[in-house]
Amino acid sequence: MSGEVLINLTPMETRVAVVENGVLQEAFIERSRRRGIVGNIYKGKVVRVLPGMQAAFVDIGLERAAFIHVNEVVAPDSPQAEPASISHLLHAGQSLVVQVTKDPIGSKGARLTTHLSIPSRYLVYMPDSPHVGVSQRIEDDAERERLKTLVASGQAELADEQQGGFIIRTAAEGVGREELLADIVFLQRLWLRVAERRISAPTPSPIYDDLPLFVRTLRDVMRDQIEKIRIDSRENYFKLKEFAREFMPTVESCIEYYPGERPIFDLYSVEDEIQKALGRKVQLKSGGYLVIDQTEAMTTIDVNTGGYVGHRNLEETIFKTNLEAATAIARQLRLRNLGGIIIIDFIDMEELEHQRQVLRVLEKALERDHAKNKLTGVTELGLVQLTRKRTRESLEQTLCEPCPTCHGRGTLKTPETICYEIFREILREERAYSPETYMVLASQSVVDRLLDEESAAVADLESFIGKTIRFQVEAHYSQEQYDIVLM
Repeated sequence: MSGEVLINLTPMETRVAVVENGVLQEAFIERSRRRGIVGNIYKGKVVRVLPGMQAAFVDIGLERAAFIHVNEVVAPDSPQAEPASISHLLHAGQSLVVQVTKDPIGSKGARLTTHLSIPSRYLVYMPDSPHVGVSQRIEDDAERERLKTLVASGQAELADEQQGGFIIRTAAEGVGREELLADIVFLQRLWLRVAERRISAPTPSPIYDDLPLFVRTLRDVMRDQIEKIRIDSRENYFKLKEFAREFMPTVESCIEYYPGERPIFDLYSVEDEIQKALGRKVQLKSGGYLVIDQTEAMTTIDVNTGGYVGHRNLEETIFKTNLEAATAIARQLRLRNLGGIIIIDFIDMEELEHQRQVLRVLEKALERDHAKNKLTGVTELGLVQLTRKRTRESLEQTLCEPCPTCHGRGTLKTPETICYEIFREILREERAYSPETYMVLASQSVVDRLLDEESAAVADLESFIGKTIRFQVEAHYSQEQYDIVLM
């Protein structure tokens, strides 16, 4: 598998596209005015403790107070039989050093933890824990043991430095002792700077900012199959090269400046793919399609055969559609950055072997996802459910806002429904005020219906109340909007 990373930089925003085999797989977008804050460390102040929820709100200098649960204050391996009450651990006005684990999403504030960590290319440093762990994605037991031994010996060698624990990242698989030792030194020195700010910084204020998106991409997204990184900003190209030269010398040669007149996101049709990822419907090559609906509680994905009729029989047609859909769904989860609970309604399959194969294909496709996910199998209703860790807004939440006309419902009341609402409102006004005449202000479609299909009903209403009803089109009114003027 071959891959490229395309980086588009402007003063207003940074956009990163991860392309594999010529197809867009992931898109990251960060606006200058609304940068993601996951990983940032703040010195905050507790503003409210909620014993009933075992949680607290912390002011870290953002528009909305952030939220921390008691489990993020007490260490998970605490010897206590039960977690201490939040009111015993925190009180209003208390200063608290916290790290953001989840960006503010919608009306919800950021999520916090006091278990601090700082990532590098190969390691995650945990200053308050002696534990050394290995990413679950490194499956070879011998390699896991080798890496743990190297990190432990590196810590022992740097005994005069501040100690802590480490998580060995997937990217460390196969790397040598020198690279790991360099990461250990870098992280511990970085933490010393953070620890100094921890004491001197005012409350509330940031004491550690994660790297900007284009540099973070080099650290987090770079994998063996990524052959090239193209960036269209000369100034930031040199910054990226400098970062790679210091921390990731093996990938420095992969970084290229893209000076082309054609916009970089026009390569591999990235712009078109981002636009498609904002729609509900995803076409499959076979003629089938997916319908993806993102709600507050969960995301649902429905699989349909559409125009695909197959060549042999119905079961084979359904099986092939589901196989193609499984791969497409894994890609859409990454591309749209959908998180939380995800329910997939594959087309019902009679054969158990077909069901198992579709689940295996889905599981295999999800292995390439950098976000933590868990496939829990098939429910009693034949639905496939999985969870995917949500740390930042989805692509739709980043680029879109709820429709002001339908208020996010996705549907509008019909002109017929609005006409009947107008009739009921006129009857209410007649009983309350009994004016001489009525003027109805409404959209073109509603007025057209009142004067055409509903004209007989309007005549009956005028006869019943003994008043004249006039109509006026308001071009700027939406279909559901109307006013009744008493004259």
